[in-house]
Amino acid sequence: MKPFEEQKFSIGELKGISAKNIEEHLKLYSGYVKNLNGIFTKLGELMADAEKNAYLIGELHRRIGFEFNGMRNHEYYFRSLEGGPKSLPVDSEFKKLIETQAPSVEAAMVGFKTLAMTRGIGWAILYYDKKVDQLVPAWIDEQHLGQLQGCSPVLALDMWEHSYVADYQPSGKKQYIEDFFANLNWEVIEENFKSAK
Repeated sequence: MKPFEEQKFSIGELKGISAKNIEEHLKLYSGYVKNLNGIFTKLGELMADAEKNAYLIGELHRRIGFEFNGMRNHEYYFRSLEGGPKSLPVDSEFKKLIETQAPSVEAAMVGFKTLAMTRGIGWAILYYDKKVDQLVPAWIDEQHLGQLQGCSPVLALDMWEHSYVADYQPSGKKQYIEDFFANLNWEVIEENFKSAK
């Protein structure tokens, strides 16, 4: 199996989110890529005697979803912070669709920010469901429980404490969410949406 490659991100100075926090957060992302590749390497070795190693093989397969989604969710997250804050394009397809579901993008994001305040660790993700041409917000426990089958992430906000506690403390969760949006490159979100279509 071809190994997964760690992506590199060009993230400049951010409002509220320190360079040190991003640096540490990127190390965590790197670990997901490394662990995922390690799982597939180990599975290859264990398959030499699949019957004898059936239990270990099964347990490693259980870990794939956690490591894989940890890798991919972070790629959406970090990519959306590249290039500095940018507005949605004037002719935004994402904006046109979201305004069929809410009075405005801003109103929809109030709901998304409320979702992000869900207690516990996980991700607030806005998905696109191609089957019904609709955006679907969802809370993902940890990062592997609750992903929406057949839907593509458009916007992903990391709500594990490691993403904000060094800069905001646990009580600053709401401010972290506001600062994430202040730093968001909406052009990336538009591209995510177009790719999902």
